[in-house]
Amino acid sequence: MRKLVVNNFVTLDGVTQGPGDPDEDREGGFSQGGWVVPHFDEQLGAHIVEFVQQAGALLMGRKTYDIFAASWPDMPADDPIAEVYNRVPKYVASRSPLTLTWANTHQLSADVAGDVAKLKAEDGGEIQVSGSSDLIQTLIKHDLVDEFHLFVFPSIAGSGKRLFGDGTI
Repeated sequence: MRKLVVNNFVTLDGVTQGPGDPDEDREGGFSQGGWVVPHFDEQLGAHIVEFVQQAGALLMGRKTYDIFAASWPDMPADDPIAEVYNRVPKYVASRSPLTLTWANTHQLSADVAGDVAKLKAEDGGEIQVSGSSDLIQTLIKHDLVDEFHLFVFPSIAGSGKRLFGDGTI
């Protein structure tokens, strides 16, 4: 049985939206993107590599897939995160058909919770979720998350998508 682990960046006020780039996710008028950049350093990078190296598969929503597929396949092969991300199976939850350009990527069916439960029942390393705030809400609702690894940054976004959205139990 596999463990499903959410690795996510979060502000002190619980926002996960748009950590890496000002234009990463402007949904809902979000204008605070890129809040993680001033805090990223070599020590944090090494810590993230430790987590990523436990991955046996990646699970992501369509927006995160689009961002990751546009960059990770082009990273140097000796990058420790790219090595894992480009090697492991990737599963994408999306309500619309996708053109899957990243090697070893599969689209989940409309029954995301059922598909994820089946993936968890298989043998293998951790199924890791990064970003994908909408997908995480579905995973939480169906009690599919086994662990949260949260990287909390000394930033306040004020508004935006929250890891633990309204009504989260």
